[in-house]
Amino acid sequence: MDQSLKQAITGGETTLGIEFGSTRIKAVLIDRRFETIASGSYEWENLLVDGYWTYNLADILKGLQEAYSEMKQEVEQKYGVTIRTVGSIGFSAMMHGYMAFDKTGELLVPFRTWRNATTGAAAKELTDKFQFNIPERWSIAHLYQAILNEEKHVPHIEFITTLAGYIHWLLTGNKAIGIGDASGMFPIDEAAQDYNEAMVKQFDEHNATKGYPWKLKAILPKVYTAGEQAGVLTEAGAKILDPSGNLQPGIPLCPPEGDAGTGMVATNSVRKRTGNISVGTSVFAMIVLEKELSALYPEIDMVTTPDGSPVGMVHANNCSSDINAWMGLFREFYEAMGQKVDSGQLFSVMFKKALEADPDGGGLLSYGYFSGENITGMEKGRPLFVRSPESRFNLANFMRVHLFTAFGALKIGMDILTKKENVAIDSILAHGGLFKTPLVGQKMLAAALDVPVSVMATAGEGGAWGMAILASYMVNKDQGEKLDDFLAGKVFKDTEGQEIYPDGTDVKGFELFMERYTKGLAIEQAAVDHLVENGRE
Repeated sequence: MDQSLKQAITGGETTLGIEFGSTRIKAVLIDRRFETIASGSYEWENLLVDGYWTYNLADILKGLQEAYSEMKQEVEQKYGVTIRTVGSIGFSAMMHGYMAFDKTGELLVPFRTWRNATTGAAAKELTDKFQFNIPERWSIAHLYQAILNEEKHVPHIEFITTLAGYIHWLLTGNKAIGIGDASGMFPIDEAAQDYNEAMVKQFDEHNATKGYPWKLKAILPKVYTAGEQAGVLTEAGAKILDPSGNLQPGIPLCPPEGDAGTGMVATNSVRKRTGNISVGTSVFAMIVLEKELSALYPEIDMVTTPDGSPVGMVHANNCSSDINAWMGLFREFYEAMGQKVDSGQLFSVMFKKALEADPDGGGLLSYGYFSGENITGMEKGRPLFVRSPESRFNLANFMRVHLFTAFGALKIGMDILTKKENVAIDSILAHGGLFKTPLVGQKMLAAALDVPVSVMATAGEGGAWGMAILASYMVNKDQGEKLDDFLAGKVFKDTEGQEIYPDGTDVKGFELFMERYTKGLAIEQAAVDHLVENGRE
């Protein structure tokens, strides 16, 4: 047993991060070297109640306690000590959504998560009014939709917050929010590091005739930036987190953050001109900007890093689902031939074929749209593969085109940043299953975006670890040390990452593919219009 770790635990030289994800709540305890000592988790599912996706308060509390308890038990088993204190704590959760409370602290309506697409009218009206993109999932869109719907709870609102902000308030009594999470509640003014005052005023003036007893700023949590202390664990809070009574109050808490912010921290992507791309069923890129954008773009959400730098977020609904479906088909063929195939080997062999392809994919075209695609304006999805008689139809081109098209919609949004707004990007950190086969996905993404792409081992550490890093930064930073310097100089200084630079031939090939992709959107639209599901419109 490592005695120094045992002493670090008993001496409170550790940091705890807990993140509420959409399917799992995870608690991670780290040491001063930023390595995970112990972790715990709790699986949960959202519920559809009265037309809204939600998680109930009982589950929120149970999940918090179970994740902490599992982590605590691991410490006891590994090191033979019981946790009584930690150096600092931080909470994070899925961003946005809506939790509204009255003056007694009672939740007025069930928690409305980011997943609800019920605020279209409010989001559009606010976007037009502010001339700033307000996505449907933002807290202000939920609040304004409740106003438009004349919901009975609105006059009784004393406080609105996010899930992370709620947990923080519950355990500290402080109505605080980290600036990254706050940027999913209401637009942020980078210079003021606070809610945009002019837009707050516009909102209040617009609703003045309704006679509500509150003003917007008064019901929003106070904005904090990374490194600031945002409260301490109260006696009541300690008993909520650890009902056994072992955990002592007085532990400092950092500002609660959103999962986008913890993802940026976990991938060392908070410095201006850097970004990270998360690839899975959907794909999103977060690019840290040197300045705010000059115009409003529906394809780009404006949020911030945990230390308040503006971030352009491009989110495409579709990425890897169609590739996975084709891999399933190839597996079926292989098995029909009486062979057994390892899934990892299948993906590796097929992906590597893409490296032998023509630079543009041989004139082939594919859309992996399992669902509608917001960036290209498709309301529904129709996965599609198209070729002309002259196309060079072989396995290598087939695979390259399917990897290219996974980044097609993302590329349209990214081009707004790089070509219309001249945003400079020095490097991108990519993470997700598509990069498990070394080099291939990375090389295709570098071609698509024409920037160096890295894949790091820590990318899989996750948001709870990123939240623990933010809590550690609050208590372990040097005087005046900025978050990006802390991450680069301390947390990631020995982290190995493989960086691939874009190949000029691949870049030109991807540009040719994108010409085909853009022109072919009419084909995809025709498939949406005319290919019915199960014989029904």
